[in-house]
Amino acid sequence: MIRTLVVDDDFRVNGLHCTYVARVEGFEVVGQVANVAEALDAVHTLHPELLLLDIFLPDGSGLDVLRQLTGDAGGARPDAIVITADRDITSVRTAMKLGAVGYLVKPFGADALAERLTAYRALQHRVNVLGPAAETDQADVDALFSVVRPTALPTVPAKGHSAPTLALLHETVRTARRDVSAAEAAELTGVSRATAQRYLSYLVREGMVRLELRYGATGRPEHRYRTVS
Repeated sequence: MIRTLVVDDDFRVNGLHCTYVARVEGFEVVGQVANVAEALDAVHTLHPELLLLDIFLPDGSGLDVLRQLTGDAGGARPDAIVITADRDITSVRTAMKLGAVGYLVKPFGADALAERLTAYRALQHRVNVLGPAAETDQADVDALFSVVRPTALPTVPAKGHSAPTLALLHETVRTARRDVSAAEAAELTGVSRATAQRYLSYLVREGMVRLELRYGATGRPEHRYRTVS
């Protein structure tokens, strides 16, 4: 069981998130706290493996919890999925830099959290299978990073991207049963090559599609795309 500590100052939301976590196989809630001080104390006494960590707390920020735990020489720091109503990209980037393995924007439902938790459980399983002394190749590294990414397309694509076109390109790559080039994707969907290239690059950045380079005898390598499995 993955020992999980839920950190949120709203006791109703805290209790709801505890209920969500308890529904996911392989997880148990070992505590629920409401502020930075309680979170730090609970980490040292309860030894959770995962924090479900709100950013806005009455005595500071959930990011402060990550900062202090990162600088704490005593014991292993738990992983963290950050949960917050803060949509500021700076907070997202800071959470990433501090090692958060996930980021959920409130409000979210049980299914969204279950998806992240299930992915995290898969990550832990793969790490355990490989073992601490294992040497990894690029495929292993890609797999370890890909399991904590959401499997669904963004509901609101970046500015300048159409959701239907994004879904069309993703589905085309997914059903191709092989890697495809931007030109092939354009032909299959009826969009221009430049449009296909732009959307495929966006899908790569979102972690939904993997870019592979195919080297020929001469010249630049060909960019090929396939969905992340």
